[in-house]
Amino acid sequence: MTHLPQQIEIDGQLYERVGIADFDRDSLHTLPLSVVPIKLPALRRARLVKTVRLDAAVEMFSGAGTGTGSGLLDIGNVEKEFNLPPTPQHPDVALLHKLATLPSFDVYSLRILLREANIPVADESGLKLSPDRIAKLNTYMMTFTRPLVTAIFGGSDSSIASFDDVLGILRNPDVKKVRENLSQIAKTLSLEINDIPKFLEDFADISLSLSYYRQCLDAIMPAIDSFLAATKELKGNFQLKNDQNVMATINTIEKAINNLLANITGRFESFDRSTNDLWQNLSAERFRKVESLIRSYHTSIGGVLCALSVKMDAWQRLFPNPNAGGPMRRSEFVMTEMKQGIEKIKAIKNDAPVGAALR
Repeated sequence: MTHLPQQIEIDGQLYERVGIADFDRDSLHTLPLSVVPIKLPALRRARLVKTVRLDAAVEMFSGAGTGTGSGLLDIGNVEKEFNLPPTPQHPDVALLHKLATLPSFDVYSLRILLREANIPVADESGLKLSPDRIAKLNTYMMTFTRPLVTAIFGGSDSSIASFDDVLGILRNPDVKKVRENLSQIAKTLSLEINDIPKFLEDFADISLSLSYYRQCLDAIMPAIDSFLAATKELKGNFQLKNDQNVMATINTIEKAINNLLANITGRFESFDRSTNDLWQNLSAERFRKVESLIRSYHTSIGGVLCALSVKMDAWQRLFPNPNAGGPMRRSEFVMTEMKQGIEKIKAIKNDAPVGAALR
């Protein structure tokens, strides 16, 4: 096990390293503030979360399962809460306002978004999925990694069934066998042997990212189906169907969700086509093109999934089954919470040309 140092350096000063929970590493909508160069001790132990309205708030504590609720602090109230002078603005407050604009807090989006926003990363370990989540993604990863195994080894070695097995052959105590395997991989990919470890590391990361996003989508689909079934019932409700405002809002939300789902599944299908083409004539150059295509969509896919998961989580918490809450309570929640931020979701997009990876 790798032991991390107990302190990290920010602007030349040492700060206590704050442990990062696995939940936060794997989440689409929570950001432990110790990942970035926050200096106020209380804030370093807090996290930024997306609310049901798709705004960002500082969660000072979470009482999940304890009945104590969640201590959310609006970013606009941080100065007052910590007795900070409004001018000049405290660097932590300025940083919070920048972070609040990010569409998703998943690790793959953050790697890109933090760099684009010129926000340094104080703790790189916070931008990796938890070991438990990675283990659970093995099934998803197989669809991406099995063709690599077949392309390199021709499916002749029954001991090589997964990407971990590919890495395992490079740790084989039989030095001669390792050299033979490295030579085979290098020949197939048109790489120098010294370049193989970096290639395999990048290959594992991009396949893991795709697997992560697919699993996130699969996880929220039951809640989306439940929500859309509920809105259908609301539109048929005798008391509500003549309320034009409610009907218009429901139609807008339904259209937005369906369009987003079509968009994101379309992108996954595009990735599948690109990767299928990749295996027809495998090379490192062709992989880099596919890798570039997939990474170009990380922030938009992450943003859409983050927004949908926050909305659906809120709906499921309040209405965990079809009999929870009545039509009036459900329509009220749709009007006051579900519709807020819908325009933000619709605005999340990426203009990179879908399917252009291998052309």
